[in-house]
Parts: sequence; structure tokens; C-alpha cells
Amino acid sequence: MLIATRVMKLVAALIVCWLCVAEALENCPSVCKCSQKASMEKTEVNCKKRGLQSIPSKLPLDSWILKLGENSLQDLQSNILSSVPKIESVKLERNSIRSIHPQAFAGAQRLMLLNLQGNRISKLPVKGFKDLLNLRFLMLGQNQISALKPNMFIGMRNLSELDLPLNALNALPPNAFKPLIALKVLDLSLNRIQRISPKAFVGLRELLFLNMDNNKLTSIQAGTFAPLVGLEMLVLDNNLISTLTESTLEGLSNLQELYVRKNEIESLPADVFRHTPKLTHVGLSGNRLHAIDGNMLANMQGLKDVTLHDNPWKCDCSINSLVHYLAEKKTTHSPRQRLRCISPEEFRDRPIQELTPEELSCRA
Repeated sequence: MLIATRVMKLVAALIVCWLCVAEALENCPSVCKCSQKASMEKTEVNCKKRGLQSIPSKLPLDSWILKLGENSLQDLQSNILSSVPKIESVKLERNSIRSIHPQAFAGAQRLMLLNLQGNRISKLPVKGFKDLLNLRFLMLGQNQISALKPNMFIGMRNLSELDLPLNALNALPPNAFKPLIALKVLDLSLNRIQRISPKAFVGLRELLFLNMDNNKLTSIQAGTFAPLVGLEMLVLDNNLISTLTESTLEGLSNLQELYVRKNEIESLPADVFRHTPKLTHVGLSGNRLHAIDGNMLANMQGLKDVTLHDNPWKCDCSINSLVHYLAEKKTTHSPRQRLRCISPEEFRDRPIQELTPEELSCRA
């Protein structure tokens, strides 16, 4: 009797499960493919590469993943997700989206991932993401976004990663990211950013990684990075930065990796890393450094890796401390054959690690 009862309950459960799957498949748009996870009332709707010009009006009620990438969508109208209250992931990458209605994502409070990469978006709607209270990942790379405003990101208190590479940003205004109090990763690489307001990063106390590679920065005002008290990695490669001072890095007490490769830096003050006691990796290759204080590097107790190649090193007494540092420290640094003298002529193209302090004189 007990076995029969269990069998009946199992059969009943299977019937309920089958009915749910049948209902999900019945509501599946004809141009899409729907699949339901075993033992879960969650349907994945795959409409990728179907030539769609609009989002299907009828979707399974239990949709949790919606794939609409590589279609021909141009405009996101209001309430596009109102029929799928359980939706957690929406992928709209590589369409032709130009505009987003301020109420496009209204009610999508369970949404965790929104991918809008590779579209033609030039302007984000004011308060357009305010209902996305649980969004963790927002991907906006490869668009044409030219400006940011503080109220663009209101409501996104749980956002963890914001990707904005390959856009047309030329400046970061005050409080640009202030509502994003939980942000961990911010990618602003491959834009045209020339100016950063000293208050641009206010509110980003939880940020761990900031990428500003390949922009047009020439200088950074003192204290700009000060709000980033938790930052662990800062990438400023491939800019036009000519000076780096201790006030530039003010507040970055948790910074572990700093990369300013391929810039225009000619010299570094001895106290440049005074505010960054936890630095382990420093990238300075591809600048215009003629000399550097080796004692400054030696005093960085946690330093594990420093790259210095592709700089126009002047091999005279001004690099005595650097030669000593390279000989004494076990820090990983630029390959021997890539760290070479440019001048004077008698040392031209000679590896710096082969020099001795006795050779390096400074003529009056």
C-alpha cells in the first residue's frame, strides 16, 4: 500500500511537470526554441539569429533566460519584459538598437544580467534602469554612448560589473557612478576620455578593478581616485599621461596592481607610491623615463613584478641606484635583453643589468 501511494505521488508529480513543460512549449514563439530545465519551472527562450525586428509579444510565463542576440532590433519600447516577471537574463547583443524607452525594463526586478553590447546606442535613458534592483551585470560595450549622467544608474544598488568599452565617452562628470554602491568592476577602456572630474568616482567604495586603457588622458587631478578605497587593480595603459605624482594615487591604500604602460611619463618623484603600500605589480614600460630611483623600488616591500623596458634610459650616474636594485633584488622585471641604454653613445643598446656602478659617471 505504501509503495503504491509513493508511485501515485510520483506519477502525479510527473504529470504536473509534463503539463508545465507542455504549457511552456505551447507559448513558445514559433521562430524561437524553448527548453525547460529538468525539475525546474524555468524556461530558456532562444531567439538568437532569427531576423527579428521586434521582441515576440508572447513568451512563456516562466521564462528566465531570453536570448535575442544578432537580430535586427532597432528600438526597445516600454514594458518589453512585463510578460515575463521571472526573467533573470536578457541578451540583446549585436542588434541595431538605437534607442531605449525610459520604461523599457519596468518591472524586471529579478533581472540579473542585461547584455546590450554591440548596438548603436548613443544615449542612455534618464532613470532607465531604476527598476533593475537586482541587476548584477550590465554590458554596454561597442556602442556610441558619448556622455554619462549621475541619474542614468539610479536604482542599480546591486550592480557588480559595468562594461562600457569601445564607446565615444570623452569626459567623466561629477558623481557619474554614485548610485552604484556595490560595483566591483568598471571597464571604460577604448573610449576617448580626456577629462575626469575629481568627483567622478564618488560612491565607488567597493570597486576592485578599474580599466581606463586606451583613452586620451594627459593628466589626472589630485585626489581623483581617492574615493576608490577598495581598488586593487588600476589600468591606465595607452594614454597620454605625462606626470604621475603621489597625489595622483592618493587614497589607493589597497591597490595591488598599477599599469601605466605606453604613456608619456618622463620622471617619477621619489614619493610617488607613498599612498600605495600594498603594490605588488607595477607596469612602467613604454614611457619616456630617462632615470628612476632604485631606492624607491627597493623600499616597496611587497613589490613582486616591475616592467621598465622600452624607455629611453640615460645610462650615467643617475641610474646608479637602479643598477644596484636590479642586481640585488629578486623582483621579476623586464627581460634582460629588453631593458637597454639609449644614451650616452658608448652604452647605447647595452643591457642595463650588465652595467656596474663604476662605469656610470656623470661628467660635469
